[in-house]
Amino acid sequence: MTEQLSARKRREVIARLIRDQAYVKVADLMREFELTDTSIRRDLSILEKKGILRRVHGGAVSTTEGLQTIALEERILHNGADKKMIGAAAAALINSHDVIIFDSGTTVLQAAKKIPASLQKMGTLRIITNNTLLLDEVGLWATPNLLLLGGIYLPEHRATVGPEVLEFLQQISAQKVFLGCDGLSLNSGITTAHPLIAAVGKAMASRADQVVVLADHSKLGKAGFVSIMPVEKIDVLITDSSAPEDDLSKLRDRGVQVIVAEDDQ
Repeated sequence: MTEQLSARKRREVIARLIRDQAYVKVADLMREFELTDTSIRRDLSILEKKGILRRVHGGAVSTTEGLQTIALEERILHNGADKKMIGAAAAALINSHDVIIFDSGTTVLQAAKKIPASLQKMGTLRIITNNTLLLDEVGLWATPNLLLLGGIYLPEHRATVGPEVLEFLQQISAQKVFLGCDGLSLNSGITTAHPLIAAVGKAMASRADQVVVLADHSKLGKAGFVSIMPVEKIDVLITDSSAPEDDLSKLRDRGVQVIVAEDDQ
């Protein structure tokens, strides 16, 4: 490899090689990156501590946890700038004494990340979620007021699901729910890949005064495996400026308020 990568970028490449090949050799990595045995083994040791791989004689093999971690990181990075803008636009809708439900998903996570520090410090927000990614964000606030819904854990989604989650949701009321999705189309509504995730999303929507869907442009016009709800049940869609205007116009015709997030959000 002629171009010298930073240590962080090099380890990202190694992690993806592990994902694609399930096994890598130290000797091959030495040739690929033109580095010493010591440097490569240091990289493998760091990735092993993160759970990405397991070191074996002469190389390393993938782990189930590692494959899930890599998949999650790729979802976070995919259209990452758009997701951050969407998250900022969503956070701007939050009022100081709101009860907010956060669905699973990486775009929804960005909404939590963009909540202003002034609101975080007040301690008057109440956040309810099945999204364990929010623990690393909201859990660090001085007064988080965070309720994590207990249930069956789906590691690939970093979310809890199942009857316990659904039962508890029937006991609460919220001002807003922020929902992510794998697809949004006029015919199928908002959709996702997992039936249990869909069931939780539908239950969350039924308990909120306002349903806010966060979807970057790559989700529009697509239909996932199972429907969460029809577009008529959506109050607000927040998307990015690359979303096709024709799709947005048709959604407005169905009664959906559309917010297009901009760079200055």
